[in-house]
Amino acid sequence: MSASAEPTPGQPTERPVEGGQVPVPEAPSASGSAAPAEALRPHAEEAFAAELAALAGQDDRPRPPRWRLSPWAVATYLLGGTLADGTVITPKYVGPRRIVEVAVTTLATDRALLLLGVPGTAKTWVSEHLAAAISGDSTLLVQGTAGTPEEAIRYGWNYARLLAQGPSRDALVPSPVMRAMATGMTARVEELTRIPADVQDTLITILSEKTLPIPELGQEVQAVRGFNVIATANDRDRGVNDLSSALRRRFNTVVLPLPESAEAEVDIVSRRVDQIGRSLDLPAVPEGMAEIRRVVTVFRELREGITSDGRTKVKSPSGTLSTAEAISVVTHGLALAAHFGDGVLRSGDVAAGILGAVVRDPAADRVVWQEYLEAVVRERDGWKDFYRACREVSA
Repeated sequence: MSASAEPTPGQPTERPVEGGQVPVPEAPSASGSAAPAEALRPHAEEAFAAELAALAGQDDRPRPPRWRLSPWAVATYLLGGTLADGTVITPKYVGPRRIVEVAVTTLATDRALLLLGVPGTAKTWVSEHLAAAISGDSTLLVQGTAGTPEEAIRYGWNYARLLAQGPSRDALVPSPVMRAMATGMTARVEELTRIPADVQDTLITILSEKTLPIPELGQEVQAVRGFNVIATANDRDRGVNDLSSALRRRFNTVVLPLPESAEAEVDIVSRRVDQIGRSLDLPAVPEGMAEIRRVVTVFRELREGITSDGRTKVKSPSGTLSTAEAISVVTHGLALAAHFGDGVLRSGDVAAGILGAVVRDPAADRVVWQEYLEAVVRERDGWKDFYRACREVSA
């Protein structure tokens, strides 16, 4: 067996096999090509390319190996701020600064990051923007489902070539995680607890040994510096496929909370709806701020089981009524206002969306909603139009 050749910088160390080595295919960079002009939702590194470039140009702080930005600049990109030259960085995440700092610092070490929270707490959003700021590519993604196979995390095979040539470098199909290991980039695993337990545990060797064996070729891929993994998990999914203690130890867990105040949640909803609305040519958000506040108030009160003044207890429905669902309701309302109204978001535009978000269980949730309408909404000053619109769609 011949000795292994010295790897070039930035390439994985490989074990030799008879007849030579099998190099790991390089990862294609999504940020290396221009985004389609009509892309409905550009990747974060494309949508915010100007901000990332401005940060990189003024970032004089130390950067971990293969990071595009320093940890300080990554945190600034997520939380927003104004640079020395006056460039405004828009906030991507509205929440406690310390949470973002802990997440960024985790990725600067050899520990993987697990973003945990209830649905709608921006786990996927934060994950995408972290990868975009750190690696310049947020597309090395494994989407977790009940049917996610082991190959999605390790590697697969081009079966036509496998049958024709046998196990070979040309027949190997690397996973996003393998590509990230080989290039020192950040891989993302969405909805980790949705993935079957035996497939989850494929990550244990990758995260602990920073190695991915390829027994069919007598080789292994060793992660180069800069590689890390961001996983997300929904804590409402506990009991679906719980993480093993061995795998959980490989992650540093950061819990993303729901917005602390109504004003913070209104800010999040209005910012995100404005971004989505611009891509869909919908009306401007400011004219509909009153309805956004109503949607957020309704969601928060039903979610917390008490009215905002603390005087009346209410029943909570079975759904989560998350910030993400509020964004969806308002965006749908804006579309109704644009195509079937006068372009101004009104109560009638959001009423049906709220009903759909609240009433998930037709029997139990409908009772909860009717009681809330009659006991709270009907008696609230300035909400008569909202009450009438909700009664009309609830009939």
